[in-house]
Amino acid sequence: MISTLLALVVALSVNAPTVTAADDVPVGRVTVDVVTANGSGCPAGTTEVAVADDNSEFILIHRSYVARVGVGADPTDIRKNCQLSLDVRVPGGFTFGIVRADYSGRINLAAGAQAWQSANYYFQGSASTARRVHQFNGPMRDEWATTDTTDPGSVVFAPCGDHRYLNINTALRVSAGTSNPQVTSSWISMDSPDRNPNNRYRFIWKRC
Repeated sequence: MISTLLALVVALSVNAPTVTAADDVPVGRVTVDVVTANGSGCPAGTTEVAVADDNSEFILIHRSYVARVGVGADPTDIRKNCQLSLDVRVPGGFTFGIVRADYSGRINLAAGAQAWQSANYYFQGSASTARRVHQFNGPMRDEWATTDTTDPGSVVFAPCGDHRYLNINTALRVSAGTSNPQVTSSWISMDSPDRNPNNRYRFIWKRC
């Protein structure tokens, strides 16, 4: 598992939030809804979202997210992406940031092939963060998992009193590299036919 820094960039808010204790989370209902899902990795109707009962995190399930190269692959299959716009609704008096993001899937790389998983995060109306990239090298045939984290004291929060969508952009890419795409097939997936979550986003809370 590879760890990188996850940072959310948002515009400054007049109403600055106040840090809460680690266990001070909203007791009311938190909801996350997909406003738009665009990209070859998340065709219409193939992405689901759910919030944990304790408001600690939300999960995403993709059912058609695979990048591939080689035998049986189309030229456009080497890269798949998904641009999600999420409507996160939280109880009054609180705002949120994302302190951790976990990704997982399956991978099958021929010797000499490579694959990459990447993501970036930002709130509506703000500048996009730098894309964080994880690389995999063949030969490899296994499950994979990556984690993006940030120190809780460095998380940037959604501005209080100004509702904005949370945007999450992810991508998978695969390259034949030095392998022979005429006789080999390499792929990386972030889908879940069994409906187990393959993306997890951990909330951190502040009072407004």
